[in-house]
Amino acid sequence: MNNTFSTSRRTVLKCGMGVAAMAALPAVAFAQSAPVTLTPSAKDIQIMDTITTKDGTKIFYKDWGSRDAQPVVFHHGWPLSADDWDNQMLFFYAKGYRVIAHDRRGHGRSTQTYTGNEMDTYAADVIELARALDLKNAIHVGHSTGGGEVARYVARAEKGRVAKAVLIGAVPPVMVKSDKNPGGLPLEVFDGFRAAHVANRAQFFLDVAAGPFFGFNRPDAKPSQGIIQNWWRQGMMGGTKAQLDCIKAFSETDFTEDLKQIDVPVLVMHGDDDQIVPIGASAHLSIKLLKKGTLKVYKGLGHGIATINADLVNEDLLAFFKA
Repeated sequence: MNNTFSTSRRTVLKCGMGVAAMAALPAVAFAQSAPVTLTPSAKDIQIMDTITTKDGTKIFYKDWGSRDAQPVVFHHGWPLSADDWDNQMLFFYAKGYRVIAHDRRGHGRSTQTYTGNEMDTYAADVIELARALDLKNAIHVGHSTGGGEVARYVARAEKGRVAKAVLIGAVPPVMVKSDKNPGGLPLEVFDGFRAAHVANRAQFFLDVAAGPFFGFNRPDAKPSQGIIQNWWRQGMMGGTKAQLDCIKAFSETDFTEDLKQIDVPVLVMHGDDDQIVPIGASAHLSIKLLKKGTLKVYKGLGHGIATINADLVNEDLLAFFKA
């Protein structure tokens, strides 16, 4: 696993593409596998708003679709925002679901908190969000750090709130190496994350996105500047203190007991070339702890599969939702 991100490399950001040049691009470059209809019905709600938690933190969220539809709640990874789920939000809204995505505290458009940046509070925030939006029989989908948030929330959720859960490239059971977790990553790896974040957060985020996160450092990869810049954009929207604290939250939190307590069906999706959350120390262990777990391994795919391989992931999610 390549956990070293060079702080000397500079990524050239290409801007200024004209309308004529964009028109010349093949339409297939922007097409999905099937047409998407986004015409709202009379019962649809179009909400982009915030809730205020008990400690005064404002949590930004998007909420699209009919209140009669089954809710699907998306939980983003570090150091991103609800925007990381744009593809899935559009896809599942078009399929008739009520889709919700929130910015975790300290991230995106939510309050740039300097306290409470740990998993217990993240889960408590989701409990408050579920109450505020009156979410029942919801499906919770989490990627990476968001998968840890889903595990902790679902294990503590109020009765009737959750129907299913999905963990995509998720951090559970626990990432850091210890006597109890000999297959984990050494603490020095995450110390390196913190040092790079403090030294030059902007460059660090470019290096992560342009390298191992999406597998763009692989020999046969085709890097997308749009994807890299969008990842960077989301990261730079968040609070640096909250993001720094979150490194400890996603790497050192032990979700073993949470996974054991979950009694709803859980789909675990993971690429076997994930360089950020290696599959052997995560999905292969989580599936053994879940009562009703199903493991889906994507051969040769990396960490950012919900973005890079959205069509494939969306169809697998849809099949699980309908099952």
